[in-house]
Amino acid sequence: MNPSLSPPGNAVAATRWLAAGSLLALIVLCLAWELVLAPLHPGGSWLALKALPLCIPLAGILKNRMYTYRWVSLVIWLYFIEGVVRAWGDARPGSWLAGGEIVLCLVLFTACTLHVRLRQRNARAQAQAQATADTATAVAP
Repeated sequence: MNPSLSPPGNAVAATRWLAAGSLLALIVLCLAWELVLAPLHPGGSWLALKALPLCIPLAGILKNRMYTYRWVSLVIWLYFIEGVVRAWGDARPGSWLAGGEIVLCLVLFTACTLHVRLRQRNARAQAQAQATADTATAVAP
């Protein structure tokens, strides 16, 4: 979809920035959790590498690519599951951080799905408006 053809509405822009912000917050949380706040081993752990796959979709979301929003809404459930497992089994600081991970995953999923739905609705409405305009110009002499 060409961004010059359909200017994004306020809701579309809000979901875009909410998705980007929650993804960035999730990356920061994963790194801080495993390196500083509650690492599995003193001095940090290799589990901090779990933040690397989250960096891959960051460029696509910042470039507003529809495909990225779609697959991120599926991949994020792996981080949600990790958050649920660690919230259930970790000690106090880790369980609170896992709760934060769960919340950020839910926010990111909601933002991505709403973004895709709103953009598709806007594209459909624009296509109908264009078809109506084309019909009107074809009928008028």
